[in-house]
Amino acid sequence: MTEVSVQTETNRQTIAGAFYAWKEGRAPITDVFHPDMVWRIEGHSLASRQYDSKQQFIDEVLDPFAARFDSAKPFRPITVRTVLADADTVVVVWDGRGITTDGKPYENTYAWIMKLRDGLVIDGTAFYDSISFNDLWTRLQPA
Repeated sequence: MTEVSVQTETNRQTIAGAFYAWKEGRAPITDVFHPDMVWRIEGHSLASRQYDSKQQFIDEVLDPFAARFDSAKPFRPITVRTVLADADTVVVVWDGRGITTDGKPYENTYAWIMKLRDGLVIDGTAFYDSISFNDLWTRLQPA
């Protein structure tokens, strides 16, 4: 096996493992985010822009997002459709679901493109249905 193919498989397994741990409620996905990570949300959602650190992304998107869900039925991946890797880049297409604080289901499909260094995400880009996201973001305030 070449060095690149070993790196590819290691990175694919790292991210796949992180997604399955998140899906099962064993660990947050942020465990694989580097503190100096840059994350972009593409498109036209209310959260679409660049976040210049893990903490900024957590504070401005992930925590307010999570606070819109019932703590007994939080938003998590329900299906990981694919985990593709090439050297330091891993792409995950996945479906997420949770029950919001007003009792309604929220479902969305995501494509995350992540670049890893030393087993942590240093650069990420997310694509998702911004209409569904914007409805959630404007309908509910964080609990």
